[in-house]
Amino acid sequence: MLTLSVLFLFSPSSQETAFDDYKQSIPGTNLTIEIIAIDGGTFEMGSTLETNESPVHSVRLSPFWMAKHETTWNLYRLYMERSIDEKQDSSPRSNEVELKVDAVSRATTPYVDMSFGMGTDGYPAIGMTQLAASKFCEWLSAMTGNFYRLPTEAEWEYAARAGTNTAYSFDNSANLTDYAWYKDNSDEAYHQVGLKKPNPWGLYDMHGNVAEWTLDKQEPYSPTDLEDPWQVPTKTYPRVVRGGSWQDGASQLRSAARKGSDKAWKKRDPQIPKSKWWHTDAPFVGFRIVRPLKTPTEAEQKKYWGSAE
Repeated sequence: MLTLSVLFLFSPSSQETAFDDYKQSIPGTNLTIEIIAIDGGTFEMGSTLETNESPVHSVRLSPFWMAKHETTWNLYRLYMERSIDEKQDSSPRSNEVELKVDAVSRATTPYVDMSFGMGTDGYPAIGMTQLAASKFCEWLSAMTGNFYRLPTEAEWEYAARAGTNTAYSFDNSANLTDYAWYKDNSDEAYHQVGLKKPNPWGLYDMHGNVAEWTLDKQEPYSPTDLEDPWQVPTKTYPRVVRGGSWQDGASQLRSAARKGSDKAWKKRDPQIPKSKWWHTDAPFVGFRIVRPLKTPTEAEQKKYWGSAE
């Protein structure tokens, strides 16, 4: 279940603080990221509706925090521009991450407007590769001292379901428009984050708006990997995005629905070799961040940040 509490502005080491919701401040800015505490537990992952969602299996997850909203352009551009890197040491820090921010790879500047004219202020950042999303997490970790990464596929579905076992995180699918931007109501564009109703655990846009990167490769579920599973990618495609987007139909917004990345997402990229940072043909893909309660080792952190290509 979800832990609810008063928000606070900075979270020290997860080994030294209560497991509460908080606001992560960004050094050198007045921006914050609202973070929701999610208790660990067991849930039934998958569905019988699609082959790639089977078999339904019980998964046990450790506690973690997840961002209330999808990562916006306001935040992502800080990573792209790197104009506040010098502020790294100017704010209180936890001891989860010891990393110089100038050691984090920087995404190249895209040759086209990756918002495609749909808006940037308060809108979800889109079109980045899984690598670029992971490197944002590494950069944010270096800047704040807290360890952030992309969610595993299991963590994402657990958070999306929010204690439910229905197709969506609410009982009546007729209410989808109240919770999601999708093909039927999006007017062929994404929308600012947080405009629809949240799920029962206070997370916004888990259904629709933009699909969200996870850490996993897309392959059949392993029925033997039932505790904190992570299907580590061994090749570039396919890797899993979840939640469906503004251009998808209702069935693709279900909590269990899976979509794999594809090389066609770079079809219009004129570069040789094609960019490892941007998907020129995926204006429907974004991400949100998580922070595990138990901080991984330095070697494990690097694996989480460096698994993508």
